[in-house]
Amino acid sequence: MTAVDVMFPYYGDVELMKQAARSVMGQQHQDWRLVVIDDGYPDPEPARWFAEITDPRVSYQRNEKNLGANGNYRKAVELVEAPIAVIMGADDIMLPNYLTAVVASFEAFPRASAVQPGVQVIDELSRATTPLADRVKKAALPRGAQRRQLGGEDLATSLLRAGWHYFPSIAWKSEMLKRIGFRSNFDVVQDLALLLDIAAADGSMVLTPELAFLYRRHSGSDSSVRALDGRRFDEERRFFEGEAARFDQLGWNRAARAAKLHLTSRLNAAALIAQSTASGKFGYIPKLAKHVIG
Repeated sequence: MTAVDVMFPYYGDVELMKQAARSVMGQQHQDWRLVVIDDGYPDPEPARWFAEITDPRVSYQRNEKNLGANGNYRKAVELVEAPIAVIMGADDIMLPNYLTAVVASFEAFPRASAVQPGVQVIDELSRATTPLADRVKKAALPRGAQRRQLGGEDLATSLLRAGWHYFPSIAWKSEMLKRIGFRSNFDVVQDLALLLDIAAADGSMVLTPELAFLYRRHSGSDSSVRALDGRRFDEERRFFEGEAARFDQLGWNRAARAAKLHLTSRLNAAALIAQSTASGKFGYIPKLAKHVIG
């Protein structure tokens, strides 16, 4: 049986964290290790709760100082030991078949670098939901009733046209994950950057349609706040400019064009202009409009 490390960078709602951890402990595939990395959340309850768990596959540690999301992701990668790794969101839910589905996908495509299973988006109350951003993701997702593999420029172009992936649900080949890792200069797009780095290194991703993961979308998440005030798009614009230059140099013309256009990112900013107007936050509009036009 293939071992999987579920890395669990944590900072946030305690009860949702418990739901997420329980979903890992309830997996059909039994060869797993759950490594919780508490980034200094100001509540003693996580440490108390995990101390009562007797399963030796579960470990808990607390950072001496807050590393931030990107820093905690990079620490998680350093701690990976198993051949397959997952960097799970601390408020998401693995369905019981999740590890079985991703391990089977790696067995079917042993050269793959990552696996994206089927995902259902849920809200703060665990209700199924499909916001506009996720309807766009669903429309952009490469279609197929069976598992399929994308790599190289095809993968890069598809992701740059519309980032249809759900980072916390992705399972990674640990060797590739540790070799490439997360770039330290991004706080929002580090997951897309990692996938594009993998594509540029001749890596590939397997997409399996089997529903196996519940991704929780919060209106108050860090990325949502960054998006509304324009900080997310400042980072995205810098990122896409860099990717366009890189893929131009590689001769990946389709990927370079998709990066230069970054259409879904611009559409997202346009939608947020309407949201800012409706909420009376007019000060955010100039930054958002700059991204739509630029």
